[in-house]
Amino acid sequence: MSWAADWIEQTKLWVRGVEGGKAGKGESEQRPLAQRLEATLRRGQEALSPRELRRLLEDLQQVADAALSDVEGGRHAQALMEWYAKAPLPERKDFWTLIVEQFGPDAQALQAARQQYDQAGSDAERSEAEMRLRRALLSSRTRLLQRFAQPQGGMRFLVDMRAQLLSLPRAEQRYVALDAELEHLFSSWFDVALLELRRLSWDSPASLLEKLIQYEAVHDIRSWADLKNRLDSDRRCYGFFHPRMPDVPLIFVEVALLDKLAGSIAPLLDESAAAVDIAKANTAIFYSISNTQTGLKGVSFGDSLIKHVVETLTQEFPRLKHFATLSPIPGLRGWLAKQGDAVLQELDDKQKAALEKAAGGLDAAHLLAALEDPASLKDKSPVRQAALFCAARYLGRETAKGRPLDAVARFHLGNGARVERLNWAADLSSKGLKQSMGLMVNYLYDLKRLDRHRSLLAQGKIPVSSEIESLCKG
Repeated sequence: MSWAADWIEQTKLWVRGVEGGKAGKGESEQRPLAQRLEATLRRGQEALSPRELRRLLEDLQQVADAALSDVEGGRHAQALMEWYAKAPLPERKDFWTLIVEQFGPDAQALQAARQQYDQAGSDAERSEAEMRLRRALLSSRTRLLQRFAQPQGGMRFLVDMRAQLLSLPRAEQRYVALDAELEHLFSSWFDVALLELRRLSWDSPASLLEKLIQYEAVHDIRSWADLKNRLDSDRRCYGFFHPRMPDVPLIFVEVALLDKLAGSIAPLLDESAAAVDIAKANTAIFYSISNTQTGLKGVSFGDSLIKHVVETLTQEFPRLKHFATLSPIPGLRGWLAKQGDAVLQELDDKQKAALEKAAGGLDAAHLLAALEDPASLKDKSPVRQAALFCAARYLGRETAKGRPLDAVARFHLGNGARVERLNWAADLSSKGLKQSMGLMVNYLYDLKRLDRHRSLLAQGKIPVSSEIESLCKG
């Protein structure tokens, strides 16, 4: 798809900002922005008075003024950033509304450019229409946001602002144009070519180590001793950093160097366990990958992080031959509760009878109740076998719009991995039991088959190992 076609899709969001959005629930007492700007007195629940609103608009216009240099525009942006830091949420919403409704592209010019592109009858006409569309999409809002990125801390300001936008209830749709434009800009500003891969170790600054503890999203870091264990000699931790946010890892991955595929998270988090002899390590296990910035949602660099880490590891440890994950299955229990009854009906008659006897019923509710203590279930337990069957089906068969249902599966399979092995009682923490009855999964990155696996996924077929395929058949 061409840039023009991509942008046509984006304008469905951006033009809403030009035309003005409907007020969400809880905002009905506010007058339209245009009326507030022309009024004299504040009314109802309006955060800023008309006079304050006009002053804020003038300040924003100074930031976006094309006659000013980026340095001067950035100076005005810095002053607004200081105001914003102290402003309560209702005043910030006025700030966002002004950006959306007063600084968007010209709706009529944009519509005309889109119509010209749709009606283009030749390659030459289409190219000319695409250029016109590009020009029509340029707006003072883009320049405004670029100016906010100029001062020290400006990039972090914009990322945090989008994080707050994303935290709003879905009913508040009036800021969707601002969100869309920020995501578009971030996709360029946080291009992987501009990021730096850095290894994080126990010798890293304490302020950076504190951020690892703060942002770890898969397995909570309980203490400094826990963190030190994760940074031991048989471990590696890497993060992507942006030059304008040098003290914050945008995403980081924790790696364990082993001599076999990991089947449980407990040994990896055991602070008393002896370090593995890395001279004998042949397997790198990615056991935690954490995105740290909610405001960068939709900006993907996880795939590149894994590629860079694999390249870095193989340079340091030429003996490494296998690259895999030990991953949670966060959506499994919820899916099983909703779809389990139908899936269990696909067991054969003998399996159904055994499960009904062991669990007290042939449905998802009885199965889940019987899985409260997965570590106590033996290999041949009908409950355990049924749970593995369902988990294999969930990871190896279930899709929505051609994509795997599970969020973690979507990430790794989209990067070219395959579903390799299910691990029983692999995470007996309260979180692991709540999400997936203690089950975890290995996704294998076979470096010679990444493209093949991506191709299969594009066809709606989830790449799985023979072991998973066998479990899917019951």
